[in-house]
Amino acid sequence: MRPPEAHEARPSEAQRRYLERGLAEPGGKLPLFDRDGREVPRSTVEACIAHGWVEPWFRNPTKPDWLVCKLTLAGYRILGHDAPDGKAAAALILPPPACNCGPGNGLAPR
Repeated sequence: MRPPEAHEARPSEAQRRYLERGLAEPGGKLPLFDRDGREVPRSTVEACIAHGWVEPWFRNPTKPDWLVCKLTLAGYRILGHDAPDGKAAAALILPPPACNCGPGNGLAPR
């Protein structure tokens, strides 16, 4: 577990309840309905998308107006958790590799 960065926005109580539901689901899938069977308010889902804590996962052809989302790396982080895939979390921290595209390395344009 890791604490969120001090400069990060904090989720509201409703947003936190929504986000936490993804911790126990494969792939961080988030529910469409709360524990009482009520639809999660679209404003909650959209606010979490705007903060980068969740992202749309796929379109539901039966119910195209439903936003099926999953936690992002930032979503796991704001909850104080590492993403289940350690490689993805590390990619967030490590800088991208430098390009070695210069002459003499076999990668230069022809």
